Amino acid sequence: MKLVLSNIIAIYRKELQSYFVSPLAMSVAGIFWLIAGFFFVTILLDPQRGILAQVAAQTAMESQTGVEAPPIDVPYQFMQFFLSTIASLSLFILPILSMGLYAEERKRGTLELLATSPLYNWTVATGKLLGVVTFYATLTAPLLLYEAITFSSADPPFPPTIPLLGHLGLILLAASVLSLGMFVSSLTDSTILSAVLTFALILFLWVINLIAENVGGTFGEALGHLSLLENYNTLIQGIVDTSSIILFASYIFLGIFLTAQSIEALRFQRN
Repeated sequence: MKLVLSNIIAIYRKELQSYFVSPLAMSVAGIFWLIAGFFFVTILLDPQRGILAQVAAQTAMESQTGVEAPPIDVPYQFMQFFLSTIASLSLFILPILSMGLYAEERKRGTLELLATSPLYNWTVATGKLLGVVTFYATLTAPLLLYEAITFSSADPPFPPTIPLLGHLGLILLAASVLSLGMFVSSLTDSTILSAVLTFALILFLWVINLIAENVGGTFGEALGHLSLLENYNTLIQGIVDTSSIILFASYIFLGIFLTAQSIEALRFQRN
């Protein structure tokens, strides 16, 4: 077991280092931070659609009509809207991060060496996944700082457990997408095709709840539980739902398992 853990850590460190010296990964990080910062400021301060503008409009309406509307929980509404936006942005970023996990190995011809090495296939897959998930976590880490500064002026104080749970949901969502994207990447030597197929798969799992609503019945309810969006929304609402956490964990392990089987099939082909 100690040898397996050391192998996972070695692969993890190699993968993580490769992201911080990759021009593509750095470009993705820069674009992500730029767009995330734009949405952060827009959602908070936009004079027409920002959350503060909504509060001001509600106050003005109350003073004119004399009818008191339910108060707006500004930090809570802002956090939900912002994290939902970041998840939608990640829908485009994550396939780019996962597309080269194995496709590049196929293109360079090193996947055959990897498949015939004494390392367990799931060990390699786990190390690669941990590396890319850690890189994504570094992309989202500054967002916590932005939110902490914003929420520090909330009155009454905003519980820090709610944004932390929301970011946990964001990392679980990313890990699920990246794990499935890793499996897709193991099937082809084209990084572009891998990104497109991963995006299509994740988009399907993103909106499967809409299909479930049209299907209805027990089968429709079962389909709805597979939705990435529905389970993510549960977590960013500050609800600790074990079924949502189990679903994300299932997607993560499924991606690792399918990737290991894909590489095992390649090993049998070479033999």
